Amino acid sequence: MKRNPRVFFSFRSPFSWMAMERLQRAIPDVHQRLEFIPYWEPDARTREALQQRDAEIRYAPMSKAKHLYILQDTKRLAAELGLRIVWPVDVNPWWEISHLGWLQARRMGAGSAFYKAVTEARWLRGENISAPDVIRRLAESAGLDGNAIVQAAEDPEIRAEGVEALVEAYQDDIFGVPYFRIGGHRFWGFDRVDRFIAELTGKPRSNGDHPVASPETHRPASVSANSTHCADAPALANIPAEMETEIGPYDNDTAGGCG
Repeated sequence: MKRNPRVFFSFRSPFSWMAMERLQRAIPDVHQRLEFIPYWEPDARTREALQQRDAEIRYAPMSKAKHLYILQDTKRLAAELGLRIVWPVDVNPWWEISHLGWLQARRMGAGSAFYKAVTEARWLRGENISAPDVIRRLAESAGLDGNAIVQAAEDPEIRAEGVEALVEAYQDDIFGVPYFRIGGHRFWGFDRVDRFIAELTGKPRSNGDHPVASPETHRPASVSANSTHCADAPALANIPAEMETEIGPYDNDTAGGCG
């Protein structure tokens, strides 16, 4: 059976967020044209369920040097897209509540609205999308029953659907996000978005294609994503002082799999 074009995404990854922004600008109905599949680092319950299916998450630990480079790179890429990124501080993140919440929102016919609310909260305002109260408020802002979205993380049926998504990622050899599939073609990472768009639309990709924000939508980046560990770089604004001693002060969970 022929599959629809699909994308593996994560609320955790800034590259996933920015890639989806580029797709949305090129293809306004992207949420209707693509099959979205969530991908995240699971909690203990989900990990156990994956083990029972002989599956795992293909995350690779990231070095401190690479982590610091990504902080700089995301700032540059966001600025090119005219986006104002506010890097969130993730302490003990619980990704089930947002990703399983998205699965519930999709069942309720508002997956794209919930996706937009969550990504804007995380990357434009630096909000903690692991907090139930935050997810409840974001769901309600998207016209959803906030309690139903929050409770999705404890719903056995939604949990099982989430496990299926991660098993599919494992069986499909997905090792990071964003990851795009169309027919037999695979495209991984932010830098492959234009090639995926060309394959999806059938329009040739010209050399040097790189979509940027229009003058009407351009918002200059006002936050530095450089680490305080870089001698020639200013600190990222609004980072709690006690976090500065951590190796990964801007994202305190495992850093692999961002794409």
